[in-house]
Amino acid sequence: MTARVVIVGLGPGPRNTVTQATLEAIERIDVQFVRTKRHPTADLMPRATSFDSLYDTLPTFEDVYRAITEAVVTAALECGEVLYAVPGSPLILESSVAQLRADSRVEVQVLPALSFLDLAWEALGIDPVNAGVRLIDGHRFALEASGERGPLLVAQVHADWVLSDVKLSHESANGNEPVVLLHHLGLPDQRVEHTTWQELDRVLPADHLTTLYIAQMAEPVAGELARLHQLARTLREQCPWDREQTHDSLIKHLIEETYEVVDAIEALDANDPASDEALIEELGDLLYQVEFHATIAEQQGRFSLADVARSIHDKLVRRHPHVFGNVVANSASDVVQTWDEVKRAEKKSVDSAASTFTGVAKSGPSLQYATKIQKRAADVGFDWPNSDGAFEKIIEESAEIRQAVALNSDPDTIRMELGDLLFSVVNLSRHLGHDAEQALRGASEKFRHRFEQVEQLALSRDIDLANAPLEQLDALWDEVKKQ
Repeated sequence: MTARVVIVGLGPGPRNTVTQATLEAIERIDVQFVRTKRHPTADLMPRATSFDSLYDTLPTFEDVYRAITEAVVTAALECGEVLYAVPGSPLILESSVAQLRADSRVEVQVLPALSFLDLAWEALGIDPVNAGVRLIDGHRFALEASGERGPLLVAQVHADWVLSDVKLSHESANGNEPVVLLHHLGLPDQRVEHTTWQELDRVLPADHLTTLYIAQMAEPVAGELARLHQLARTLREQCPWDREQTHDSLIKHLIEETYEVVDAIEALDANDPASDEALIEELGDLLYQVEFHATIAEQQGRFSLADVARSIHDKLVRRHPHVFGNVVANSASDVVQTWDEVKRAEKKSVDSAASTFTGVAKSGPSLQYATKIQKRAADVGFDWPNSDGAFEKIIEESAEIRQAVALNSDPDTIRMELGDLLFSVVNLSRHLGHDAEQALRGASEKFRHRFEQVEQLALSRDIDLANAPLEQLDALWDEVKKQ
């Protein structure tokens, strides 16, 4: 007995687009499968087994299509003939159909059906042949649209994140390029939305009956960010370590990568272009941390990388009214003042009870944290008029910690007094126009360099540093310092 699979299409949505041949096959063949019942005409097959559950349980679309193929072929081998139905046309963007046709264990008959394409051409009012339209899978937009200027009809844009990926892949878009979203064509709730590149993932809730038309790209697409995004998804789905990560577990990696970027920046040599390679690598590592967090959030249905990019884009526009508005800024200090004013207004609009310190990250380095809250207080007038007050405060705090130590105070008191002294030093750094973090880092590097020279000097003189008296160590230090 020959194992046979008859494949039909359920049309693009409207009932009048389902062919008579398909209806007859549904009536005749007892064992029936439908790829998904999430389609307007899937109710024509009430006794069919659907594969919707596979989309929720298997990690990738490729795994789903392999599982569908195996299930349909196994049934055909057992029953002799089975029916397999897909939305639209079985010949348009149906990977499971392609796999079934390539399976040598069964004989496959495909009944032609109407696809979404005819409804799209009617809604757009164009002849695709004369217009030279190219059909592209939204999941592979970055790669397939590379070098293209349009017109393009982008299918498989079944979710907002797919539209966001399409938008992100066009790095040089100015945002005003016209596009058309085709949604639920031929159905009572049909929508044909003429919008822009910037808004294409905000206009409507995309689903499996959504298509995107791009009349013309500003210039060929560059897809590096989209490729990175797809890689992050693949690793998240297939790598055991990546699957286990959470926002919290990645914090230490985010901090480490940030510090490594700083090291690469400090190692840059203006006369050596090769030093750029380390910065490129470290910036890439940091970028992937951002991508990783966005991918986790996307899988949770919370937000996507597009939301992250949109948020920072819109914030930068708001905080640069001297570029995108009517505010005048003639110096860098004017820009900083404008930035702070806009920032405070934003915080107040979100939370009328917001503190002066709202938005200052508590988990940053302590010197940086101290500098920021001092600056916030200074912005509202709570500050010394000049550095004299900061100098006097250091003297005052030094005396207080000396007294606490002399009185053999409890450890918490000494710690608090020591913190007050450090806080005062940070305040002086700010008044003198220096970053306390960089100043301390520079002093630490200087100490490290000198002490390493002391080590080398001691080694050359056969001096055991661990057992040498302090006077001898001071003499070595002074010698190195003079050099």
